[in-house]
Amino acid sequence: MKRRATIGTYLIRRLAQHGVRHVFGIPGDYILRFYDLLQGSPIQTVITSREDGAGFAADAYARINGIGAVCVTYCVGGFNVTNPIAGAFAEKSPVILVTGSPGLQERVRNPLLHHKVRDFDTQKEVFDKITIASAVLDDPRTAAVEIDRVIAAVLRHKRPGYIEIPRDMIDLPVGIPARPPEPPDRSDPESLKESLAEAVRMINEAKRPVILADVELHRYGLQPLLVRLMEKTRIPVAATILGKSVISEKRPNYIGIYEGALGREEVRLFVESSDCVIMLGTVLTDINLGIFTAKLDRGACIEATSEKIAIRHHHFEDVRFKDFLQGLVRAPIRKQPKQVLPNPDAFDEPYRPRAAAPITVKRFFHRLNGYLKDDMVVIADIGDSLFGASDLVIHRRTEFLSPAYYTSMGFAVPAALGAQLANSKLRPLVLVGDGAFQMTGMELSTIKRLGLNPIVIVLNNRGYATERQIHDGPFNDITDWAYHRVTEILGAGKGFKVRDEAGLEHALKAAYANKRSFTLINLMLDKHDRSDAMERIAKRLSKKL
Repeated sequence: MKRRATIGTYLIRRLAQHGVRHVFGIPGDYILRFYDLLQGSPIQTVITSREDGAGFAADAYARINGIGAVCVTYCVGGFNVTNPIAGAFAEKSPVILVTGSPGLQERVRNPLLHHKVRDFDTQKEVFDKITIASAVLDDPRTAAVEIDRVIAAVLRHKRPGYIEIPRDMIDLPVGIPARPPEPPDRSDPESLKESLAEAVRMINEAKRPVILADVELHRYGLQPLLVRLMEKTRIPVAATILGKSVISEKRPNYIGIYEGALGREEVRLFVESSDCVIMLGTVLTDINLGIFTAKLDRGACIEATSEKIAIRHHHFEDVRFKDFLQGLVRAPIRKQPKQVLPNPDAFDEPYRPRAAAPITVKRFFHRLNGYLKDDMVVIADIGDSLFGASDLVIHRRTEFLSPAYYTSMGFAVPAALGAQLANSKLRPLVLVGDGAFQMTGMELSTIKRLGLNPIVIVLNNRGYATERQIHDGPFNDITDWAYHRVTEILGAGKGFKVRDEAGLEHALKAAYANKRSFTLINLMLDKHDRSDAMERIAKRLSKKL
């Protein structure tokens, strides 16, 4: 006789069925029994050094795998993942947060149990603000329905969900009533027809249409439709910085990153002079819009996202993003004539090392552009790690990860852990500032334990370079670590301290050859050195102070 599922085993089964193969986190007494159940399941537990590292790893995992999961204990663990979960919400990353809590029988007479803050439901109330759906599994009769409801919302909206299990509920048999059919996620036929007719007419009447592709194409797996549309119509494609690597940046008709006045001038002029900007999956954040220096006439725009379809100033209700994009692919859109387009490669000349020359930010990224391989995923933390990397030419799609909207420091190193577990064929190339590394860089301990081999490059300028450019002061200086000697502490990996271009050549070649463990390159930069993109964005931000 088949054993009836418990709340814990049912949750694990549903996570596995939706593609979760790894759960990141740190155990604690309120969630230990659930960790026991994970040990006997197909899902591998990945115990990290800190809960926020687990959250960032799960976020990166979700961006590549389509769904991720993090599992922590009550409050002291939960509140440590609020920042990664908030970032996942802001940037539409489908992460399931599983957390334990005190048992229902323990809560009688409202005792002051360890980890409790104010009320027993305080943790859930916090996460209600930064998740798309939440549930406390306090009733075996409804637990299965609640689990399915949260997972469905996460997958539909590509935002995190919250599932809390009181510890005395984990082993209770789950009631699995007949599930009501989910409402069909289909477009209204007439509204879809009208929106497509207006969009096609606008595109065909335009002299210089351009596509602006963004993050939702990543999250909803719609890149193949974008490729078909650009191949059929030959309409040029630009990406936002949050949407970078939405397609291979080596494709014909790809012109580079558009970010208003903060980006490359030739891309800005091309996009802003267009009489029809087709914005697909765009999230109009200040960073995407170059701190609002973008000059896009909404009267010349088609906006299609998971939340709305708008053409010029007309809004169409009940039209699904995927249906609209599929309709454009099938529609009679005329093919654009061949034209001279901006070159997506910002580095016009081949890089030639100048042996004794001190390394600079600009020369570093020039060299890195030729170093990228087809099997690499670039993971950039914020600051010049992100702004300098925006000019790199990414070989294949979804091979550039960064918190380019939420801009939380400390994302990159734990994200390398999540990315390589999500796709073992990808080797992470991690770009991280020294300040961000000091926050979460010791997640290299977990990377060592799992035998992963990212190449981690620390841009070391002894402080917070973006803030120095915005508003300098001694508060922007930090202690200089011997980052390359972290390998000695962990007893694994290879470390290099690089000051000049000859040293960079040696370190990069050795790093690529080291397939057995991680490599850390401590890149010594002048305190005030920065990329052109960093200087532009910092000057813009400084005007707001």
